[in-house]
Amino acid sequence: MGDFDFAIIIKSLPLLWKGMLLSLQLFAIALAGGIFFGTLLAMARLSSFKVLSYPAAGFVNLIRAIPFIMAIFWFYFLTPMLVSKFTGQQGEAVGPFTSAIVAFIMVEAAYYSEIIRAGIQSVPRGQPWSAYALGMNYWQAMGYVVLPQAFRNMVPIMLTQAIILFQDTSLVYVVGLKEFLGAASTAGQLTGRSVELYSFVAVVFFLICFGASKAVKFLQVYMDPTRQRSVKSPVPTGSLPLTGDQGGG
Repeated sequence: MGDFDFAIIIKSLPLLWKGMLLSLQLFAIALAGGIFFGTLLAMARLSSFKVLSYPAAGFVNLIRAIPFIMAIFWFYFLTPMLVSKFTGQQGEAVGPFTSAIVAFIMVEAAYYSEIIRAGIQSVPRGQPWSAYALGMNYWQAMGYVVLPQAFRNMVPIMLTQAIILFQDTSLVYVVGLKEFLGAASTAGQLTGRSVELYSFVAVVFFLICFGASKAVKFLQVYMDPTRQRSVKSPVPTGSLPLTGDQGGG
C-alpha cells in the first residue's frame, strides 16, 4: 500500500467537493419533502376517517419494513416495468437522480410521520379543545395551536433523523450517482489510492455527524422545559424568612 499520500486527497478535492454538493442537494430535498409529506401522513394516521388512516398506516408500515436501498431499487428498476404492464407501452427508465429523490422522500416521510404523530399526541388534549372553543376549525387548530407545540417538542429527534438521512445519502451509489462517497470511489479507481480517499470520507462524515450530534444534545438540554422553568423561577438563596414565633427572641 505504501505510505499514506495526502497529495492524492488534495488533487481529488474538486471531484470530492462536487460529490459533496450532490449529497447536500439530496439531503436538503429529501429533508424538506420528508417533513412535508410526513406531516400529512401523520395527520392522516390520526384522522378518525378510516379511508385516510388505514392507507396511511399501511404505507408507513410497508416503507419502514423494507431496507432503504430496496426502495431506491424499486423505483429505479420497477417503474418502467409497471408502465409497460399497465399501459402496454414501453416504459422509459427513470433517471438515477429522480429515483433517488423520490425514494428518499418516501422513506423519510414514513419515518418523519411517526415522529410527528408522536409529537402531536404529546400535546395536551386541552389545547385543541381550547382552540375549538375560540371558534377555530380542525385545520386552524392544527396549524396555529397543535403543530407549533408539537414541532417544538420534536426538534431534537427530528434533527437526529436528519443526521441519519445525511449518512444515508451514500446509498445512491447503487444507481450510479456520484455523491460524496461515490466521488471518492471514482477518484480511488483513477488514482489507485482508495485507502487515502476512503479515509478522508470517513473523517469528514465523522466530523459532520459527530458535531451535529453534539449540537442536537445541546439543543435538547436547552429546550428542556424543566430547565426553562428553573431559569424563569430561580430558587432564592440566603436565609429563609422567619415567621410566627420563630421571629421571637
